[in-house]
Amino acid sequence: MPKYFRIIMFAIVNIAGQQFRVKQNDELFVHRLQGAAGDKVEFSEVLMVSKDGNITVGNTSAKVQAEIIDHLKGDKVIVFKKKRRKGYQKMNGHRQCLTKIRINEIA
Repeated sequence: MPKYFRIIMFAIVNIAGQQFRVKQNDELFVHRLQGAAGDKVEFSEVLMVSKDGNITVGNTSAKVQAEIIDHLKGDKVIVFKKKRRKGYQKMNGHRQCLTKIRINEIA
């Protein structure tokens, strides 16, 4: 195996209804989670784990531990509706509530 080829441990985990590919020390934005900044959270719904080239798919006993960094809102999304020649215009905005987390460990 070449020197530059490094096998990284990663996992596919279900967080708040979405699937993410995570590895240690990753920071990512997920849908709003319960808890305050600095709290530790654990995700037990791990769909796949890859460690040293060995892939385990399905019901694994792995757990992903993370830390909540901050709660914030995403960028504004403009929703604009119009029906031509009818004088109908409707403009709405939306900002999604997000949580920034850091993956501490895949155990």
